[in-house]
Amino acid sequence: MDGNPPQSKARAWYLALRPRVFTATYAPLGLAGIVALEDGVFAAAIFLLALAGTLLLQSAANLINEYADYRRGADRLKEAGQGMTIKRKILAPRSVLYGAVLATAAGCAIGLYLLSQSGPLLWLIGMGGVFVAVTYTAGPFPLAYNGLGEIAVAIFMGPAIIIGAYYVMSPAVSAARIGELGLISLPIAFMVAAILHANNIRDMDADRAVNKRTLAVIFGIRFARAEFVFLVIGAFAAQTFVIALGLLPVHTLLTLITLPEALRLIHIFNTSRAVPLLHQAQGRTAKLHGQFGLLMVVGWTLSMALA
Repeated sequence: MDGNPPQSKARAWYLALRPRVFTATYAPLGLAGIVALEDGVFAAAIFLLALAGTLLLQSAANLINEYADYRRGADRLKEAGQGMTIKRKILAPRSVLYGAVLATAAGCAIGLYLLSQSGPLLWLIGMGGVFVAVTYTAGPFPLAYNGLGEIAVAIFMGPAIIIGAYYVMSPAVSAARIGELGLISLPIAFMVAAILHANNIRDMDADRAVNKRTLAVIFGIRFARAEFVFLVIGAFAAQTFVIALGLLPVHTLLTLITLPEALRLIHIFNTSRAVPLLHQAQGRTAKLHGQFGLLMVVGWTLSMALA
């Protein structure tokens, strides 16, 4: 579990928000920012608003997940996991639900302002993001309960954020550049999906018991382990491919610094079913994603400085 039970409501809310996976917002926003900076369209105030709005929607998704998993009984058999403040009787279900509504409303308010400063593409991205945040574990067809979690996260915490953040700073962006941004986002998309999949491998037995049909549950442990390898190594392979296309500077290969940790995590997930160890490895996967994204930004900054 996430250490000792929290000693205050503030600590409980901190755990419920699951900040260690906020790298899922920081990494794509950072990449969008450095691309915009190189293209000469970076706008600091708009960028910070996009960051705040995205963090609010991610927080809303985490709180909805906390509430919906509790209501569906998905937390009942979990030995470890983020949050679980309702299960531990630290936060009331209604409080978590109200927090999710507030975070969603605040994120949407920022989105509406950004929409007024940009154009209709943001409407499509924003509505898609809100839809995923709400239906990820809630509603009649929750994405995470029907094998769609990884693809939803890969799309909306990868290309959607990067394209959306760039677009609000440069609404006149061409269709060709949007396509290039989609390709640039692929390494981040692979790695962010790996965070979720690591979570699903850890929770396989508990999820199976409550009919939470993640890809790991549907196809079994051998497939789940192969998928983790595919996602983690796929991030490096996708980056190499995009560099070969000339859309990423070669200096972004600073990410190779993280390859040893990636291989260590692959070994853990391929050899262990111990939930405490897998829980630790899931947290390390989130850190890997953050480091990978940061090194892409640092490498791109170095490329600009040396140009």
